[in-house]
Amino acid sequence: MSDVEEIQNETQNEIEVSAQAAAPGELSIEDAVKGALRIALASQGLARGLREAVKALVCEDAQLCILVESVDEDAYIKLVEALCQAPSTPVPLIKVSDAKALGEWAGLGKIDRDGNARKVVGCSCVVIKEWGADSLERQTLIKHFQS
Repeated sequence: MSDVEEIQNETQNEIEVSAQAAAPGELSIEDAVKGALRIALASQGLARGLREAVKALVCEDAQLCILVESVDEDAYIKLVEALCQAPSTPVPLIKVSDAKALGEWAGLGKIDRDGNARKVVGCSCVVIKEWGADSLERQTLIKHFQS
């Protein structure tokens, strides 16, 4: 995949991720999301799917929420966005375009001998509850949301 272009909505603390070029030498938002999900998965810090994501958002365990734009149910999107914008603990929201890609990043698939993802299941919402080890990806995402 290529690097990303992000569009930030200042009032909602939300980013849309789409495929475009980023500045050379810097980690793109898409690459930072991939790496952060990989590290959080290794430390058992992910909530994958609507049920787990809503639990994490309601219990205020969420650090970052990633939502797929192409969800068929509008109520699903409204629910997740409303929980992310809760006044007690607002959670940064990143929107991606492909559910299969998000499922692959969140570890919802099998890896064959060559290291390629097989039988990937689409995922419409992932929440990072625990970042795991401090990393460049985490710092990139935090710096992006603070700016």
